[in-house]
Amino acid sequence: MTTAIDPQLYNPDTFVAAVPHDIFATLRREAPVFRQAAPNGTSFWALTKYHDIVAVSTDNATFSSARGTNIEEMQGGTELMIVNMDPPRHTKLRNLVSKGFTPRMVRAMEPHVRDVTTQIIDSVAKRGECDFVTDVAAELPLQVIAELIGVPLEDRHLVFQWSNQMIGLEDPEYGNSMEVATQAAADMFAYAEKLANERRRSPHDDLVTVLIDAEVEGEQLTPLEFNVFFMLLAVAGNETTRNLISGGMLALSEHPDQHARLLEDPALIPTAVEEMLRWVTPVMYFRRTTTRDVEIRGQQIPAGEKVTLWYISGNRDEEVFGPERFDVGRDPNPHLGFGGGGAHFCLGASLARLEIRIMFEELLRRLPDMRLAGPVARLRSNFINGIKHMPVRFTAERG
Repeated sequence: MTTAIDPQLYNPDTFVAAVPHDIFATLRREAPVFRQAAPNGTSFWALTKYHDIVAVSTDNATFSSARGTNIEEMQGGTELMIVNMDPPRHTKLRNLVSKGFTPRMVRAMEPHVRDVTTQIIDSVAKRGECDFVTDVAAELPLQVIAELIGVPLEDRHLVFQWSNQMIGLEDPEYGNSMEVATQAAADMFAYAEKLANERRRSPHDDLVTVLIDAEVEGEQLTPLEFNVFFMLLAVAGNETTRNLISGGMLALSEHPDQHARLLEDPALIPTAVEEMLRWVTPVMYFRRTTTRDVEIRGQQIPAGEKVTLWYISGNRDEEVFGPERFDVGRDPNPHLGFGGGGAHFCLGASLARLEIRIMFEELLRRLPDMRLAGPVARLRSNFINGIKHMPVRFTAERG
């Protein structure tokens, strides 16, 4: 379908001021299967309705991940990431680390995650103000995923820097060039190899040790496969949860009635977490490629075409969620915050939910009047719904 508007979904500038929810609402209404032409002569299909996104997510045979999950073509090595694979190899590689993310394993981590959260809040509580992103939201997922993987705590900010430079490829603050992103990937690969060599000499109870010992179809991972797996875990494990916690805090600041509900009834925090996942949607889209001619809503899509699944739009689909409203008590809430289901459902969903829940339990208990204190700096990206800086104020805890 075509529509009179040109949403420019390929352009990161479209997303800098805010997520263009008005554009997505127009597409859902007028052109839910929209062919977006890009200036470089390429094009892709944009799906913006909830049920279409779920249907495509659960049909790997027709909609393949193996040719890339971003609008842009894959760069060297990224075809070895499990997000850029289809079953059965995707499943076998995913199973290598999935034991570390089961609900039972994650539940066992709760006391430690709460301790880390307490230390993070301790570090800002007496100041009365902070940059919520760098001082609070970034620290919890960064420390937790670093420990799970096997990155020493003192090196976690290297992972933070490299993640920003790769995810923030088109953001001026983080480098704004393919050269910077490529160098960040190379630095992370070199670091991963150093860790792997250390673990071969001295195994630990961490995911690096699991990966260097693992076999898939009788073969160990190649050095490049290991490096790419390390990069995916490190970046995905800190970037998305950081942006969800930041976006969730922003949503509470912008909806003081919902903030007040949570303060009055902390038992609503688990449903509030699900609503934040819906409302924020840290990963705005993923791409698939058609393996055959297919029809969606009467629209013919030939084989070999790029199809983008705009979770950020599906999560505001009026047919599923009703009028646009942030509701911390929303139930049921079948959001697409971890993807649309199927083989690529987020591996770290249980861990992310735990981190977000504990962070808001502790923030609401200890810094209940936290509020926005200045302009929010957003990531220049059409892929990650990210916040780089967010000044907040609160009543300082007394010593």
